[in-house]
Amino acid sequence: MDGILGIVSEYNPFHNGHIRHLELSKQLTKTDFTVAVMSGNFVQRGDTALVDKWTRTEMALKSGIDLVIELPAVYALSSAENFADGAIKILNSLGVVDYLSFGSEIGEISPLNDVASILYKEPKEFSSLITAQLKSGLSYPRAREIALSQFFGTSKKYTEVLNNPNNILGVEYLKSIKKHRSHIKPLTIKRDYSDYNSTTVKNGIASATAIRTMIQNGKNIHRVVPFQTYELIDECKQNGKIIPDLSVFEKEILYVLRKMTLSEIANLPDVSEGLENRIKLAANTVNNLNDLISNIKTKRYTQSRIQRILLYALLNISRKRYKCFKKSYTIY
Repeated sequence: MDGILGIVSEYNPFHNGHIRHLELSKQLTKTDFTVAVMSGNFVQRGDTALVDKWTRTEMALKSGIDLVIELPAVYALSSAENFADGAIKILNSLGVVDYLSFGSEIGEISPLNDVASILYKEPKEFSSLITAQLKSGLSYPRAREIALSQFFGTSKKYTEVLNNPNNILGVEYLKSIKKHRSHIKPLTIKRDYSDYNSTTVKNGIASATAIRTMIQNGKNIHRVVPFQTYELIDECKQNGKIIPDLSVFEKEILYVLRKMTLSEIANLPDVSEGLENRIKLAANTVNNLNDLISNIKTKRYTQSRIQRILLYALLNISRKRYKCFKKSYTIY
């Protein structure tokens, strides 16, 4: 045995792009076994998974993954930084994972690692640049992106790293590897065929976003997913087990928010600067999820962040529980 490969995933659903990534990763690392850390029934963008975690696990196991470990909801429903840190903490604590492979738009580990080093060490000059951008009312991800551009100057390779979602996650994986002083060796595979959130199909590969859209529009997905995924998705469709999006919990979310006090909402993770007032007012005055999100969203609070907050409320994850779990959670 030459080693064990680690992958962080959502597999929402498992598709041909994931097969390509898995096969290339195993070829490059010459590993025999693969461990995937996968989000559960809720995913990082603050939404429901298309099908339940057990079905998605079955898709992965039937397509070449050897072991699937669930990424707990407090990590799965979090920022890219916490999402990545939870996954790396699990892989590292297993004590047997030799490599981490992830997809990225840039396809090069060196610039991602350089950016990760700056974000991890956060020199004073860089911190000051972020603070200045936050004061202008920007969201933290956008403020960090601009600060990084200013810090690296005219080097396009570095300044565009944080423009792309898979690059961002890759940087966070590398930061976490540094943080935990892990011996896991990272590598990245370039996403050549389909961008994140793209709705196009190219060479039999489509993004998970495109595939979910195809499923919801009643289109056939046999060209873009392994046969095992196709069969499992078809079975879920026949049994009414497809979960289109967060709107399936619309009534429950509104009920929970209306029942909560202002202080309880203020104690949800990611709520700050008086956002609890906007949330409470919106919950008491609207009757559907779209209007709720629209009334809460600001320039600084993205839709994904708002949706994650709504799920924290639904799942009764307070800031105290969130911090306690993150502090104490370890795999033995």
